[in-house]
Amino acid sequence: MASKKKVRIVVSVLAAFVVLAGVSGVVLSGPQAFGARSDSIPTVRVKRGNLELKVYTTGELRPAKSMLLMAPQMGGTLQIVTLARTGDLVKAGDLIAEFDPSEQEYNLERERMDLLLAEQEITKAKADAAVQTAQDKVALLQAKFAVRRAELDVSRNELLSAIDGKKNLLNLEEAKRRLEQLEHDVKSRTASSQAGITVLEEKRNRARLNMLVAKQNIDNMTLKAPSSGLVSIKEAQLNFYFDGMVIPDLRAGDIVWPGRAIAEIMQVEEMEILAKVSENDRANINPGQAVEVRLDAKPDQPLSGRVKTVGGMAAREMWWRGSGTERKFDATFTLDRSAADVRPGTTANIIIVGDKVLNALFLPRQAVFDKDGRPVVYVRNGEKFDAREVKIQKRTESQVAVEGVKEGDEVALVNPETRGGKPSSGPAPGRPAINAGAGK
Repeated sequence: MASKKKVRIVVSVLAAFVVLAGVSGVVLSGPQAFGARSDSIPTVRVKRGNLELKVYTTGELRPAKSMLLMAPQMGGTLQIVTLARTGDLVKAGDLIAEFDPSEQEYNLERERMDLLLAEQEITKAKADAAVQTAQDKVALLQAKFAVRRAELDVSRNELLSAIDGKKNLLNLEEAKRRLEQLEHDVKSRTASSQAGITVLEEKRNRARLNMLVAKQNIDNMTLKAPSSGLVSIKEAQLNFYFDGMVIPDLRAGDIVWPGRAIAEIMQVEEMEILAKVSENDRANINPGQAVEVRLDAKPDQPLSGRVKTVGGMAAREMWWRGSGTERKFDATFTLDRSAADVRPGTTANIIIVGDKVLNALFLPRQAVFDKDGRPVVYVRNGEKFDAREVKIQKRTESQVAVEGVKEGDEVALVNPETRGGKPSSGPAPGRPAINAGAGK
């Protein structure tokens, strides 16, 4: 038993010694143990050949033409009572949405009553004016008769005493003054009466106009399809939102504000594809280029098309949809023929067929790095790698055409300066120079 115990102790001591020796070797070797040995770094050789500038992206189908249906512009509450469903195929004149017209019907009846009241007031005002005019005519005749009689009395003053003659003159002046005052009063009453009638007529016109507006508002309570197409109901808008939240479509019973978009009628006879391309691929895309399209809904039926438009400025992204520092450009594509039974929103995988770069030197994109703001590659030189600045001519999704290297040069696929050794002094060592160079 004692001999076995001694053997175990010796074995344990030897094992501990081996472990300590290994740790000491690691500590003593320091960075050299994990250093970037040239034979441990993956490499690739520079090739010469024709480089196809293909761009790959994903987009979705949308109608080339569509018409938006808006809630009517009017005051008051707009509550949906009838609403078509997303995906319905409609014809021109079909009912899409209907709003509760009760408030507008009440407004119509109120304006109709105001119109009737205004017409009655006008009738009464005109009747009163006619009576007053007749009375004024009688009063004027009486005043004129009084003046004429006073003039006759004055004409007999030669036969009367001086006192009676003086009285006749005073009576004549008084009769003339009354006639003049009466004429002025009649003129004022006539103008006032006419002004009152004009005000009432304006009130009637306003009531009539309001009634016509109320009728028009009732007619606008129904939204009909202006053309045949596919219905797309807009989303309801909530007072809050969190990432990942699914916002439901509008439905019957919802209350909306005037002028709000309710539905879109999409003309599916002519479709196009909306997609985004990266700023690195933007230089390889021009309107008119041929594209190959495969729809997720019909992967076995490839389609052909053309680049329609490419955005001149990077598209704006919402803060919660930001994709880092790389910018995206909007691009639209037309199809040479329509895809039957395919609905808007279908995902489309697009290959944009660009030009060919003939007899070019190219290598994988991950072999180009950014060092001090310049694109470089690391070329093997014996047991080490030398950084060599290159000029980028063209890019594809996976390859880069460059100048500054030779065919057959062996270049590193990872940065040897940062793999286990000290990092280089560049601003972003080890990162592929995707945005650097003179790519066009």
